[in-house]
Amino acid sequence: MSYPIGSYHCKLDAKGRLMLPADCKEQLGEIANQGFVLRPALFDTCLELYTMDDWLRNQEKLKALNPFVKSNVEFIRKYNAGAKQVKLDSTGRMLIPKNLIDDGKLTKEVILTSLTTNMELWDKETYNARISAFDQDSFEKSATEKLGQSITNIE
Repeated sequence: MSYPIGSYHCKLDAKGRLMLPADCKEQLGEIANQGFVLRPALFDTCLELYTMDDWLRNQEKLKALNPFVKSNVEFIRKYNAGAKQVKLDSTGRMLIPKNLIDDGKLTKEVILTSLTTNMELWDKETYNARISAFDQDSFEKSATEKLGQSITNIE
């Protein structure tokens, strides 16, 4: 699954509903109708948003962990903690549960952005601070380390 290209500035209404931007919804296509899973992020103060297919794929990976190893059970429990299934209503809005709004420290203005395996929902100010903290020099160094040795034949 390819997630939508780009980042989207969105607003949460007073009831915690997020209108999925038309361009984003169009890029998702029919997958948008299957619903999503939202969970607190692993590494940041934001929310992770998965298509149902990608969420189920992750659950298959978790099933491969031996359930008789305590650390595996603890990891699975923590990974799934707070996860909620969400769907778009008839107008294209997604209701974000209050506990997840709190976990992601979301305010009225949010950023919806895509990674390679999921999307993220950030509070606008937190997102901007996080992006700004990764300055151009650090980005260039990281790009060289992560991708500089990787050469693929793209045709």
